[in-house]
Amino acid sequence: MKLLTCREWEHLPVGKKKLTKDDVDQLHIHAERAARRLSLQKNAVLSRTSGGLQAGQVVGILATPSISVEILPKIDSDDGNVRNALVRMLGVVLNIRVTNSELASLNTQRIDLLEILIRLFASQLLTAVRRGLPRRYITQEEELRLLRGKLNTMRQFTHLAVRPDRLACRFDELSEDTPLNRVFKAAVSLLARHARSIENIRLLTELSARFEFVRTSPNPLQESVRLDRTNTAYHSLHSLARLFLGGEWQSTTGGRTTGFALLFAMNELFEEFIGRSLMRVLTPEYKVHLQHREHYALKDKNSDNIFALCPDVVIEAENRPIVLDTKWKRLNPDKANLDVETSDVYQMLAYARAYDSARLILLYPMDEKKNLQQRIYRKWTVNGTDCSFEIAVVDVGRPDQVREVLHSIIHSNCD
Repeated sequence: MKLLTCREWEHLPVGKKKLTKDDVDQLHIHAERAARRLSLQKNAVLSRTSGGLQAGQVVGILATPSISVEILPKIDSDDGNVRNALVRMLGVVLNIRVTNSELASLNTQRIDLLEILIRLFASQLLTAVRRGLPRRYITQEEELRLLRGKLNTMRQFTHLAVRPDRLACRFDELSEDTPLNRVFKAAVSLLARHARSIENIRLLTELSARFEFVRTSPNPLQESVRLDRTNTAYHSLHSLARLFLGGEWQSTTGGRTTGFALLFAMNELFEEFIGRSLMRVLTPEYKVHLQHREHYALKDKNSDNIFALCPDVVIEAENRPIVLDTKWKRLNPDKANLDVETSDVYQMLAYARAYDSARLILLYPMDEKKNLQQRIYRKWTVNGTDCSFEIAVVDVGRPDQVREVLHSIIHSNCD
């Protein structure tokens, strides 16, 4: 299979790395499907151009049977470092454990994002199941010569009325054939069809053997999985397994795989990454609310609230709240307003009034080429108030430093 790597908004012309017109047609079809799944406009993933395709503001993997396209964030670094940064961001958002040693063991210059995520999933799942597959007691009913468990009297005196040598037994048996294991088996089977690296294939082969006595689920995404404290080690792995399973397309006849997508809208990914990072670095010092929906912009004549406000992050500081919104776009330091969108300013002013906030913060990704450092880059004052309006930037190319930077931004003038 051909592999093509690009960045957000990059143009992919026919002929680049043997990209053909047929590849363009198939990729565009799957890109539109993926956009619908993400509730985005149909050209949000890949749009047609006169000479090929253009990537949008969505990152991840999009694959057809003949070609795979890896779309990386537009971060100022080489592909390997950008993959590392993206995996760390996904680790925070999806609650996946990603250690320095795990990433160091991968040659991210040579393998794409999908192979990296397969390696993390397969190695962590294998480590867990080597201690024993998660099991549950499942009620069984069998006709036995000796009583086991409880007697099913209704069945005994109806179906077995003429068989006194058989007892209708109902008993609980500890089994590996659980909904959770069926989801894992399905994910392992799917990834085995897409993995290319020798090490990943080896890990998935061993996992397949571990799940040999687990039934194959006809619809793994509909399995009634129960996550509780008895299987805590598998919670994040279950989320990742469902993410993989939701990305495959199959033909309506024969179950043949026709495509695969593992894609993330960068606006939403950046927002969640920042929000979850703030929760980790500020809790329990402050209460941090994500996607806060307590206030409205207007009331109608019946005093009913309309036009709900939903800031990305609300931080309950000592006196008055701090409202923060994220924007995945580049600032322009050569302009007095930094190219901040007027609509974003109006939105933040609505937040300021509704929340009586002390500070408004618009947070953007850092741009090294334009000398935007990771700090509060610009500070304005909202006319007629004591509320500050701040423009801050963080370097998502170094996600391991983001929490420290966010802590510094929030505490810069809390006193």
